[in-house]
Amino acid sequence: MKYMKKYILIPILSVLMLLNTSCDDYLDVNTNIDSPDYIEDYLYLSGIQQSFQDVFYDLTYAILPMISMWSSTQTTYGYYYGNHYYPQSVDTGALIWRTIYWNHGMNLENLIHQALNAKRYHLAGIGYAIKAYGWDMLTKVYGEVPLKQAFDNERVLFDYDYQPDIYDAVRVWAYKAIEYMDMDDSTNYGAEITSNDWIYKGDIDKWRKFAYGVLVRNLSSLSNKSDFTTKYADELINAATKALQSYTDDAMVEVAGGSGSVPYTGYNNFWGTQRGNLSTIYYQHDYMVQLMTGTIPKYDVDGKRVKQDNPSNPYYQYELLEQQYITDTLVHLTGHYDPRVAVKLSTDSDPEYLGIDDPEIVKSYEYYGGQNNTTRTNPGGQVTTPHLYGRTVAVKNSTTTLPNDGIGRWIFRDNAPYVLMTAAEIKLCLAEAYWKKGDITNAYNAFKAAIRADLDFTVSLLYPATKGVVGGGDKITKSVYDKFADEYYAGPYVEGLGENNLTLSHIMMQKFVALYPWGGIEAWTDLRKYHYDINYTNGYPSKGNGWDDTRLIEVKRDEDPNKVFKGYFLGAARDIEFRNVAYNIYNDGSPCYRIRPRYNSEYMWNIESLEKLKPIAGTAPDYHCSIPWFAYPDEYPTN
Repeated sequence: MKYMKKYILIPILSVLMLLNTSCDDYLDVNTNIDSPDYIEDYLYLSGIQQSFQDVFYDLTYAILPMISMWSSTQTTYGYYYGNHYYPQSVDTGALIWRTIYWNHGMNLENLIHQALNAKRYHLAGIGYAIKAYGWDMLTKVYGEVPLKQAFDNERVLFDYDYQPDIYDAVRVWAYKAIEYMDMDDSTNYGAEITSNDWIYKGDIDKWRKFAYGVLVRNLSSLSNKSDFTTKYADELINAATKALQSYTDDAMVEVAGGSGSVPYTGYNNFWGTQRGNLSTIYYQHDYMVQLMTGTIPKYDVDGKRVKQDNPSNPYYQYELLEQQYITDTLVHLTGHYDPRVAVKLSTDSDPEYLGIDDPEIVKSYEYYGGQNNTTRTNPGGQVTTPHLYGRTVAVKNSTTTLPNDGIGRWIFRDNAPYVLMTAAEIKLCLAEAYWKKGDITNAYNAFKAAIRADLDFTVSLLYPATKGVVGGGDKITKSVYDKFADEYYAGPYVEGLGENNLTLSHIMMQKFVALYPWGGIEAWTDLRKYHYDINYTNGYPSKGNGWDDTRLIEVKRDEDPNKVFKGYFLGAARDIEFRNVAYNIYNDGSPCYRIRPRYNSEYMWNIESLEKLKPIAGTAPDYHCSIPWFAYPDEYPTN
């Protein structure tokens, strides 16, 4: 291809083979105590967990712009991924590949095997839980990956395994984790685990719930397969009853923070102000704004929004879809306002933070998002979308003089944790499974529990600003949030909805909100398993059955009862305002369904194995459009 690689990174699998050879003469000469050939099992744990920050690179640069959670003005990767295409010869979007094969890699294998040999079963269980989580994420992002041969140091080429085998392996490891954590472990760990476990501080009960959560995630991605209710649903339901139950179980990697006072920038969260990764390049997408403010517009037959003749609110001048699914903040009635919007989304309203403790001022905030995946311009056109810290001007961190953005806000903060899994997500997976089985009563109960859990999760990371000081932070106090949260839960979108009104759209769109933006991989998985609500017939979309030579995509309109994500339209959606942009010619009309394996590993060193992949070869220009197995209703097609 015409694109040159921008930088070269160490080939993962090849170097991994070099550094993980058996203890032969090469390692026998290693007597340097600062670089030992053997370390204690528990010492692996800290580095393995902290490497989860790498996931947030791929979320930022690739996945969030691709799924319309964020828009991006970055002219290279943000533009590529926002348009569902990216050049083959780059590593952007493939840091998760490096994380699982290298950062975890033999470090995690050694942790598990050494712990088992020493009968330190609880530590081994933690290792297996992390392994199951990592490989579940890996295959959802990249599809087929080398598994059986991955750590065979006698090989120079690695065969790819197909998703059914990888999915089975993930569940085997998750159950092994549970098995070992259920075993008696008489080890006196002291501080060995608690000082190195940045997620649960050695709480085995919570780690057990985490392992069950991995099972739920794994099985939930199969919910649109034809045999889900007979083969997978009951296992998911059983696991969910033993997985994360409330926000106190949520899995988050603690981050030290310290802003400019720490010796290494990595001590700060990737999304904090100090590291400057968000700055003025990434913005919330207009779909997130429409969803969380209850302003999903009505589109006319020509695909344009329908403008009101006499709008009562100048903030929003277009007719709305008759049914909103999360909230309707333009209706100023008790219980209609969802306070998560004031935390999860950014606004440049109240720039001096004077009204953060006034419910009426908070309720009046205005929100804007980029009108497509690759721009900061919002659909109104008259207001610039604010950056993710809440202002329209350039980002300034805590080391600069006021006014600035301080250390950030919510999870966009120097000392915010990295979120891995929440009880809200698990409960919504459970609600979907019950809904698919036709058990609406239990689906509704799980749905309500999920929203309560996400309301609690959201406020647990609140970082309110100082009133009247332009120095960053959230624009709502905890007391105001709690008031609104209780009213919202009791209102028409949760308890007042009623099980007879519950739809699959309610469940999946609430899950989209709950996953924003830390859970972008799972949100992308949901979009792909429902095929982005493309209008197609039979099992799955394909050329001539969802898109054609024009490279525009036929999409379900919001009036279609079978459309899951109301208001969501791909960038190439035909005749939809602010979309309607043909995909790259290499896509052959299709949206992106996977990210290519890491270039400086697989395309330089393992290309023979990539060429063998089916139904689309890994070297094909449209390999990133190859539908993964979890999204097929049945098995892989034969052609």
